[in-house]
Amino acid sequence: MITARAAASFDPVGRSVATARAFVRDTLQGWGYSDVVDDAVVLTSELVTNAVIHAGTSADVLCLRTEDGVRVEVADRYPEREVPIQGTGQSFGSPDRENGRGLLLCAALASRWGVEYTPTYKQVWFQLDLPQRQVGTRSAGPVLPTSLLPVADERVRVAVVQIDRTGTIVNWNVDAEHLFGYAAEQVTGKPLTDIAAWPHTPGIGTGIVEALQLSRWEGSYGIRGADGRVIPVYASHLRVRDTHGEPSTVCLLVRDDERAVIQTPLRAPVTDTSAESRSADPFEVFIGSPAPDDLDGLLQRTVERARDMLDGDSAFLLLATDDETELEVRASTGLPSARQRFARVPVEAGTGRYSSARMPAVHDDLTAVPGAVPLLNDTGMRSVVTVPLKVEGRLTGSLGVAAEGAARYSNEEALRLQFAADRIALAVESARLGELERLRRGSLSFLVEASDLLAGTLDRDQTLALMAQMTVPTLATWCAVYTIADQSSDPYLSYVLHEDEDRIDGLKALLSKIDPPDPVPAPGARIWTAPADAAHQAALRTSMRELGRSSSPVSSGIGTTLATAAAVGGETVVLPLVARNRVIGMLTLGKPSDDHFRQEILELAEDLSRRAALALDNARLYSERTAISQALQRSLLPPGLPQVPGVEVEVIYRAAGEGNEVGGDFYDLFPIRDGAYGFAIGDVCGTGPEAAAVTGLARHALRLLAREGFGGPAVLERLNAAILDEGARSRFLTLLYGELWPQEDGSAVLKVVCAGHPLPLRLRQDGTVEPAAEPQPLLGVMEDLELYEQVVTLNPGDVLLCVTDGVTERREGTRMLGDDGLADVLTACTGLTAGAVASRVLRAVERFAAEPASDDMAILAMRVPEPHTA
Repeated sequence: MITARAAASFDPVGRSVATARAFVRDTLQGWGYSDVVDDAVVLTSELVTNAVIHAGTSADVLCLRTEDGVRVEVADRYPEREVPIQGTGQSFGSPDRENGRGLLLCAALASRWGVEYTPTYKQVWFQLDLPQRQVGTRSAGPVLPTSLLPVADERVRVAVVQIDRTGTIVNWNVDAEHLFGYAAEQVTGKPLTDIAAWPHTPGIGTGIVEALQLSRWEGSYGIRGADGRVIPVYASHLRVRDTHGEPSTVCLLVRDDERAVIQTPLRAPVTDTSAESRSADPFEVFIGSPAPDDLDGLLQRTVERARDMLDGDSAFLLLATDDETELEVRASTGLPSARQRFARVPVEAGTGRYSSARMPAVHDDLTAVPGAVPLLNDTGMRSVVTVPLKVEGRLTGSLGVAAEGAARYSNEEALRLQFAADRIALAVESARLGELERLRRGSLSFLVEASDLLAGTLDRDQTLALMAQMTVPTLATWCAVYTIADQSSDPYLSYVLHEDEDRIDGLKALLSKIDPPDPVPAPGARIWTAPADAAHQAALRTSMRELGRSSSPVSSGIGTTLATAAAVGGETVVLPLVARNRVIGMLTLGKPSDDHFRQEILELAEDLSRRAALALDNARLYSERTAISQALQRSLLPPGLPQVPGVEVEVIYRAAGEGNEVGGDFYDLFPIRDGAYGFAIGDVCGTGPEAAAVTGLARHALRLLAREGFGGPAVLERLNAAILDEGARSRFLTLLYGELWPQEDGSAVLKVVCAGHPLPLRLRQDGTVEPAAEPQPLLGVMEDLELYEQVVTLNPGDVLLCVTDGVTERREGTRMLGDDGLADVLTACTGLTAGAVASRVLRAVERFAAEPASDDMAILAMRVPEPHTA
């Protein structure tokens, strides 16, 4: 049964793909279907891309909510496209090919999918079922011995925090003050996101904003205390409304190791009462029933039960990486979990039997073998027993229990722990693979959106900002981007970002004082300890200075220094930015004190760094090309205009496009000899280097020939021959060239030759407009031109207007400004100065059409002022 629907249509343009993804994501999160959001976004992205990009039609997206899942339908208007069908011998193709990839993903990700045709459209639909979850209910547990009860502090504190509909804290109880160090007046009125350290892993869990909108939510995250350290908490959120109908969210928070105080027990599944079903399951005997349905919960339950089973003081569980060379800490109890989480240790720590995580090991006294178990360094633990977790002979993890006393464990305890590890290994591996699959799907969605954003800009600074904003806080707590201009340059700190804006300046100052990381081209992330070491030394020096000033009040500087040290005190990694076989920079990611990166996050960051490097290099190449084009364009135009006595001159030049092509329009005004000036306005066919070469040839040849004493026809005939001599590189040229002779009586005489160019227009004082020359053949096409010049006299108040075809050929649909339209504009310019005439013509051209001009424009206006205005 359909319980809700949402629909939208998207135009056949590239940006519609990102808009469709956002529509589906917002719709499903609004319905509370976060578990299937990533799969739905990936499938929608592919299907809408097929419609608007490949088919070139609009796309209609319909989301239908049912009780057990969601159905998404994507329709386009191109029903004739061939669709691969299973069972017909036709292949779906490769995932790396565009053709058929959307349907291949549907087959891999969707619960059900299909294609429907009508005479006017084709529709692809897919169904995503919600994962089966046991429903929470009131329950009672059995009576347990005191030794098996959850451990809590003598004074259990439950923080009660109320959040209004905008995400702002409105209530903060006394226990919250004790747990996190903030008085109520310090946090009331601030967003919860200011102090929440949310585990923002792509594809895993729900974002904090979404979690606050759900009717109920339970899980783990962190609260950043007043001292800057992150306190792991377990939270239970309940969405309520007051008597006026105003919604808010009540959050109950306890320390993560005391989660049992508020954790909701899951309803046990209906069991069979037969004798066979009553036989004990070894897994349930160890873990308890029901087992947690998420990996973190299962691992945490495992270490707690292992610790209690061997009466230890602490326990830990590590999972192996895919290559079985390292183990990653995933759960612990009785240890500083915030410091240890995601830390990595080698599987083979030495050559001895007890140096390999592949075999059970018992250490009677760790003080006798320092470093034997790196995880327990400086924890006070002396004896430890560790056993491997194996599935089908493959190492998948390691489980350990430690005690503060020496010689607490023997081979008998190792056998008991190994028996328990064998019982839970398969369940742990299954849960790990499920988490990894969700993470990979989330990573795919993350990379799709990241690629779209990076491809959407060619601005270097914006690309740098996007790189940092995509990594913080999704992948890291802080990020720094170093760039390398060329092989001989040192890395330069170009961008710094921290999830807490108040930490950015301190972080930037710290990184500016230390040497940048070495630009090593080897792929993969490498550890960089310099920021943490420098921050630690700075905090130590500041603390010593403050101790020496014990009689003086504590300065604010120590707080900033300590906060910066905490911000960079965790693991820091460097990923090279390699594009076109050259290291163009480094992407640096960091965690706060004692935090580590997950291996999957580092792999995702490496994939992002490759995309970001190419985008950054493309932006660099585009900037260089634009700068070269603009410099070349400027070199083809005169550096300045001379002052012509008795004549007002105004030039307006507008190059079309984004500056990445050299235009073909040019103009010039230069002195020939005493009392005579040459002027020209021309347009070379095409754009780019070939057009630029002809433009440069024309402008410089005009000056040289005119100053050698040649008249207008002779100048253009020789220029025509020079253009034809260029052979295949030549371009035809329209040119208006003339000589200007100011007269003593206030008038000006012009000798004009118009070679294929829009005719100059003369505006008289009485408002009449007429052509000031006759058309003649353009240059660069025929040899042996016979040109002639025409004499025009401008009386006081007259205007001569010369333009390129970018003005007269301005279009709006089927309409064109044309020569008549330009003449109408000029008619209304009687009495205006040359500058005002040029500006009014430009304004009329710009207003003629809504779209930006697609061709270069040059406007040259000359006016002989009236005596009383001279």
